[in-house]
Amino acid sequence: MTIIIIRTLTVYCALVVFMRLMGKRQLSELELPELAVAVLIADLGAHPLQDIGIPLMNGLLPIAVLFCCEVLISGAALKFPRLRSALFGRPSFLIREGRIVQSEMRRCRFTPDELAEQLRSKNIGDLSQVQYAILETDGELNAVLYPQYRPATAGDLGLVTGDGGYPMIVVNDGRVLSGNLRALGRDERWLRRELKRFGISAAREAYLLVADRNGATYCAPMEAKR
Repeated sequence: MTIIIIRTLTVYCALVVFMRLMGKRQLSELELPELAVAVLIADLGAHPLQDIGIPLMNGLLPIAVLFCCEVLISGAALKFPRLRSALFGRPSFLIREGRIVQSEMRRCRFTPDELAEQLRSKNIGDLSQVQYAILETDGELNAVLYPQYRPATAGDLGLVTGDGGYPMIVVNDGRVLSGNLRALGRDERWLRRELKRFGISAAREAYLLVADRNGATYCAPMEAKR
């Protein structure tokens, strides 16, 4: 039993390290070569756990080799655009200038129902408002509306807005994050004053407090434990 636990923890830690080294992009939508690597790594990591008679290195070494291949392929794709196009493909315009490109729809095996479904997931119900619809290389569909249908921005309305900066969590589940408090240019006295404004006497009574440099603050009190 102890051997199984140790092997499991070893493989788990190795997988976490390798996936972390592969970068954040690989942890979101996977391209085709990245998906193949992820599937193979999962399968290779399972073998030493299923059979303790298999040497642990027989699972870790192939994972390391696949990791090296992924790093080399990603680096080569950055340097050689043609290689990237060959490995990852190119975005496909399913709608161009408001017209559905039927040949591209057939090539991507994308049906009208799927197109409408993907647009609805982006709160677009009227296809006549779509100027471009692009099927990205990771399978995500992005849409660009005609200018008259795009949401108005402060720049469109001629408004000048301040920059509140990045909202930071100051209190997380009753714990004060001192680093974030200092990054906002605030101190403990300011925190106590803000908590008091929300009817909270101490940080341990706050579940969440978020603030930005402009003074906008959101606070959620801790719920009573049942």
